[in-house]
Amino acid sequence: MSDVINAAVKALNDKMGDDGFDGTAKFVIEGEGSIVIDSHGARASDDDADVTLTADADTFESILQGDLDPTAAFMSGRLSVDGDMGLAMKLGSVLA
Repeated sequence: MSDVINAAVKALNDKMGDDGFDGTAKFVIEGEGSIVIDSHGARASDDDADVTLTADADTFESILQGDLDPTAAFMSGRLSVDGDMGLAMKLGSVLA
């Protein structure tokens, strides 16, 4: 597993705390791997999810650090979303 994935899993779990996420979402970080978040937290996984968000490592890191708004990343084409758009919108509060 890559250092990028390990760091992202830790950052997502820190942001979510013990609450987890109400739904199943997958983040695909191009060239690195994927992360699934659900009610149990974040983990490196390629399991099926209700919504899949895909971005390069720099974009994903900027979103996690709060330097890039996920909606702005989507609107500019830096983040693609496949699946449940409503669930993707809920992720904004997790990532903020």
